[in-house]
Amino acid sequence: MTETPNPHIVDADTLTGEMRPIRRAVLSLGSNLGDRLASLQGAVEAIADTPDVWVTAASPVYETTPVNCPPGSDNFLNAVLLIDTTLAANRLMDRALAIEDAFDRERSEVPNSPRTLDVDLIVVGDRRSNDDHLRLPHPRAAERAFVLKPWFDVEPDAVLPERGPIAELLADLGTDGLVHRDDLSLDVG
Repeated sequence: MTETPNPHIVDADTLTGEMRPIRRAVLSLGSNLGDRLASLQGAVEAIADTPDVWVTAASPVYETTPVNCPPGSDNFLNAVLLIDTTLAANRLMDRALAIEDAFDRERSEVPNSPRTLDVDLIVVGDRRSNDDHLRLPHPRAAERAFVLKPWFDVEPDAVLPERGPIAELLADLGTDGLVHRDDLSLDVG
């Protein structure tokens, strides 16, 4: 893993005096089982309640056709959160997994099986990781309109490291299978 945090933005840990950089992170949320909107809103609240994490924006909510899911899978609700955090990427990943577990996420050997909640780290600053536990930037984000479109809505000039501007990636990919649900929204507090 490598990172080059912005040396001009730091946060002092009040207990140790340790200086930790504040990084922008992008999290993708999804649900296609149970009360999908309640699961997404619960994830927003759990993330916002995490020490050293500040939610700065939530995208509009999209209903999306399942991608590479088992036959008969229900549509997803998807959204993206922008956060600022001083947490290390692996600690943020652990928190994302704990939030999924709190919403009764059942893990299956079947890829992309239905789930009550999915919280994916897309980028964490300019961190790079290719560990089994943590892959950054998310290896399939550039192929997923349900990540790119909501992200574009809240940060249109964003760049997916190693892949390019999300506006260009989204233009190439298209938005088939996505429906903006203007009747649904997430409250960030």
